[in-house]
Amino acid sequence: MSETPKPRFYERYTKLPRNVLALSLVSFLNDTSSEIIYPLLPTFLFLALGASPFAIGAIEGAAESAASLLKLFSGYISDRFQKRKLLVFIGYALASVTRPFLVFVTSWQQVLLVRITDRVGKGIRGTPRDALLSLAVPPGKRGLAFGFNRAADHLGAVFGPIIASALLYFYAVDSQNPTIEEYKQVFLVASVPVILGLFVVVFLVKDEKVETHEKAKINLSLKGFDGNFKRFLFVIALFTLSNSSDAFLLLRAQNAGIAPATLPLLWMALHISKVISSLVGGSLSDKLGRKKLIFSGWILYAIVYAGFAFVDSAEQAWALFIIYGAYFGLSEGAEKALVADLVPPGKRGTAFGLYNLAFGITVFPASLLIGALWSSFGATTAFLVSAVISICAAVIFLTVKTHAEHE
Repeated sequence: MSETPKPRFYERYTKLPRNVLALSLVSFLNDTSSEIIYPLLPTFLFLALGASPFAIGAIEGAAESAASLLKLFSGYISDRFQKRKLLVFIGYALASVTRPFLVFVTSWQQVLLVRITDRVGKGIRGTPRDALLSLAVPPGKRGLAFGFNRAADHLGAVFGPIIASALLYFYAVDSQNPTIEEYKQVFLVASVPVILGLFVVVFLVKDEKVETHEKAKINLSLKGFDGNFKRFLFVIALFTLSNSSDAFLLLRAQNAGIAPATLPLLWMALHISKVISSLVGGSLSDKLGRKKLIFSGWILYAIVYAGFAFVDSAEQAWALFIIYGAYFGLSEGAEKALVADLVPPGKRGTAFGLYNLAFGITVFPASLLIGALWSSFGATTAFLVSAVISICAAVIFLTVKTHAEHE
């Protein structure tokens, strides 16, 4: 008998369930919107509004913390009431309403308020979306599904900077030194893709309900989760202490000689690297195991941050950003697939919420830490400290047992 031919690389993704494809399309549209803004924001804050590195760290750290903390509650609610699609819609709708307010800001404190509100939307939608993804596929394809979703998200971050750079060249009289109003004209366009994503959620995403007798036992706490999962959460929190806002990398790239108008293209190159590595990494985590991929990704992260400590040319910054993208491909999809591996279906929303809580506990201190170290001792010290913390987290992660499966 002849063996059944293996599907081609692209066929594995086209045959994914509708929910995975639809949610990935929404991620693509939302990230296109977000990444029109994000690569320009650090320079806008630093040059146009006079924000210090510490203030930039406070803005991005507070925004991401707000998102991560809310993911715990949205995950719990999605498990409790089985209304995941509604939460996903509300989260994206809030982003579409909030982003245009960047047009009216006149100080970095106002940017802080807008960014936190935007990230509240991310906090509401994130864990219900991940729960829907995990419920749509069998265990052997979780890495594939999450890797595809992350690749779609990062693909949006390829198109977003292209649009941002083109608009900046179009609107700005001097693209090397845009004015506040010229930045704001670019920010105004950013709401359009996320609004399109709302229609995808309404018409293409299907709610998934879990038939389980454990519903009454769902608690907004670590109760009911084993020690191995709790150890994993601790390691995630420790690693995140090294994982400060990427705004610092963009600022470091600018200091190394990359012009403001070129920063969106650098950001685009990073996300091209993320797209390719996410497609490969997610699938590899199904075949080689989550632990190998996550550990390798964290070590690569440490190497890249050590490189940013000493970067002194635009060419080096370009190379580091492209290598940095591989870290996301190796670890992002594998981490989320591992969360789904370690907990039963009826508790996955809460588990993803706790995973994001572990991230949220230290993401704000991480950005404050690197901002304070940068301001007090210089960029080299700040990036080296982050590299050391990430290595420590990678070593401790080896104690987590990834083979536990509670189906």
